[in-house]
Amino acid sequence: MSRTCDLLGTGPMSGNNVSHSKRRTRRRFEPNLCNVTLASEALGQRYRLRVTAATLRTVEFKGGLDGFLIGTKNVKLTEKAKKIKRVLIKNQAEAAA
Repeated sequence: MSRTCDLLGTGPMSGNNVSHSKRRTRRRFEPNLCNVTLASEALGQRYRLRVTAATLRTVEFKGGLDGFLIGTKNVKLTEKAKKIKRVLIKNQAEAAA
């Protein structure tokens, strides 16, 4: 299972461990992933996602999964998130008509 965020695709980064004597060895910075269930109010459906803590704070700030997906550009989203966003936009278009 890859350690990437299901909404934004945030993955591990690399860097250095630096000792007291300034000796450098390579290391990995893993993202802080949380298993969450986010509800889409417009679709009336729940989605189980593996999301970073930073993305989860942004989702809550934007007013839930629907507000986050509508307000985020497609370039930043993963394929899984784009699929949910397409269904959400289609549902909103049908409700408006």
